[in-house]
This record gives sequence, C-alpha cells and structure tokens, in this order.
Amino acid sequence: MRNALEVVFWVSAGLIVWTQAGYGAALAAIDRALPERARHPSDAAAREELPHLSLIVAAHDEERVIAARVRNAQALDYPPERLEVIVACDGCSDGTAALARTAGAHLVLELPRAGKIRAQDAAVERARGEIVAFSDANSLWEAGAARALVAAFADRRVGYACGQVTFVQSGGERRGSNQEGVYWRYELALRERESRLSSITAGNGAIYATRRDAYIVVDPIMGHDLSLPFNMVKRGLRAVYVPGARASEKMVPSLAGEFARKRRMMSHTWPILLRGGMLSPRGYPPGYALMIVSHRLLRYLTPALHAVALAANLALLALGAGPLYIVTLALQLGLLAGAALGGVLSARPLQIARYYVLTTASPAAGLWDWLRHGTPAVWEAAEGTR
Repeated sequence: MRNALEVVFWVSAGLIVWTQAGYGAALAAIDRALPERARHPSDAAAREELPHLSLIVAAHDEERVIAARVRNAQALDYPPERLEVIVACDGCSDGTAALARTAGAHLVLELPRAGKIRAQDAAVERARGEIVAFSDANSLWEAGAARALVAAFADRRVGYACGQVTFVQSGGERRGSNQEGVYWRYELALRERESRLSSITAGNGAIYATRRDAYIVVDPIMGHDLSLPFNMVKRGLRAVYVPGARASEKMVPSLAGEFARKRRMMSHTWPILLRGGMLSPRGYPPGYALMIVSHRLLRYLTPALHAVALAANLALLALGAGPLYIVTLALQLGLLAGAALGGVLSARPLQIARYYVLTTASPAAGLWDWLRHGTPAVWEAAEGTR
C-alpha cells in the first residue's frame, strides 16, 4: 500500500513540475542543441508584393471601443488598397455598427447573435483578402503588426500565424493584484520555442491570421485560439508565432476577474480537448504530440494532479512515512497559505501564489460548468477590459 502511494505521489508531483517548468526547460535545451538549419524560422522573409489582407473584428455591443479599433486598423503600415477592415456585429443592440461605419470600416455586417465564431465565419465568407486576420474589439495593433504577421505566410507551409499580445494594466480594485503578466511572459517564451521547433499549441484572440483558403469552420463553442493551431498541423500545415507582430489589450484588473475569465475560457477548452479532436494523435508529428500532452493536457489536468498529490501525501503520513513527506506536505500547505494571505496582503510572492492557485483551479471550474450546463456560443466582455 505504501509503495503504491509513493508511486502515485511522485508521479503526480513529477507531472506537475514537468508541465509547469520542466517542459519549458526541455524546449530551451533542445532549441540550443539543434543546429540553426534544423529549426523552423519564426519570421519568414516578406515577399515582394504584399497580399490582400482582410482584418476582421467580431463585436458584440462594443460601442465604447469600436471606433478606436477601426481607426487603429486604418493607421497600420499596410497599403490601403490591399487592406480591408470588416466589423462583424454579433447581435449588437447598441451603436457599434453605426460607429464602425463612421470610423471608416469597409464592411459592417449586422448579424443575429450566434456567438463570436459564427460572426467570424460570416465575415470570412464576405472577405476579399488572400489572408484573413482577426482581432478583438479592444485590441490595438502596432503600426508594423500587419506586415510582420503577413510575412509569415511567405512560407507556403504556414497556415496559421499569431502575434504577440501585451496585457496593459487598467487599474481596478487593487492595481497589480492580477499577476497574468508574469504567466504570460513565460507562456510567450514557450510559444516562441514551440514555433521554432515545430508548431505552437495555442494562439490568442488579439492578433492572428490564416490563409483564407485554409480557414477552418469549427463548432461555435470551440474558439479559434485552441482549435486552429492543432487542426492546421493535422492538415499538414504549420501554426507559428510571430513576436514582431505586436498588439495590446487591457488586462482584467482584479484576480477575481481573471479567474472568472479563465473559468469561462476553460468551459470552451474542455469540449475541444475531449471531443474536438485535440487528443487524437492522428496527423501529429511525434514531437508535436508530446507538446500537446506537455503544454495542454497536463496543464489542464493540474488541478487533479495537485489533489491527488495532496491526498497521497496525507495518506503516506498516516502510514508513518518519513520526514521527506513532512517537507512535501509543508510545501503544499505553504502554497495554499500563501494564496490565502495573498487575498489580504499585497506582497508580490503572495500575489503570485494566489494567482497560481486560482488559475490552476480554473480548469476544474470550467469543466464543472461545461458538464453541468454546457457552454454557450455567445460571450460577454470581461469586466474592466474596455
């Protein structure tokens, strides 16, 4: 019994360490060890003539930000005659459509509310661009972002490219309580190495693009961020990260808001994972399959792994296990105590502990939501991000 519990504990703890830190260290080591020619370039050389680009913004009641988003798109360093700006209004009940037209959008679609994905699908059907790019209504792109993003498609193997989004503090109940920036910098480092070695396992909604003829229509509850990269790989294409294509968005100001946002995201993630084909190895190169397991599956299973490790640790101590298991229990309880104190104290280490515990719990909460009442295709903007 004790031996079995020790195996359970160390396997659970080892998988947590692997997905949170070991995977990143392994990617870095492989990236350094491989000769340059064995890596995939993160940016392809731009071709002589820029392709026609359709920039699509799906919006639901975004009158506070839509005009600025359209003006920002028009200010991009991209030939105006080759840039089309489309705003797809998903059941808007405010002035979003009128403001988008006044700001200069080339095409404004007023659609019945069916969710972000179906609004994007409708826009792609009407788009004239060879490349279709997507952005959130509250995202702002740097002037050179479109050129950098499009340059990736000079490589015919690339079907999907996402840029770098920076989250900007927007104030709130306790400025700095959301430590998303710490996690996000690490996530982008992983994404860059995945892109150099193979393909990325996830993108972001602020700045990404696909070839129009490679665009994939997915289930409306399964967002593009997770669905498109692995599906491109299954079709023999690459999904890449382009750090030179930069955008910014307001960060959710509070950690409670960030937990709610991630909980909602995870209610969309589990359907992709369990019935959307992500876990099927068919079409994956072996290295990419390992990336999916390490970066996605184990990350989402981390709440269960923590619970198993804690239960096994307590059982081992009840059976008279040695001092080592007192130390491991103290570390686990210390993390939980730090997270609890982070709710009342502003010390950075405590805030990071609180962020880790709450965001690690979000996959479990999202799974519960999905199993209990399903996942709606429609969405609402996270509080404080507009």
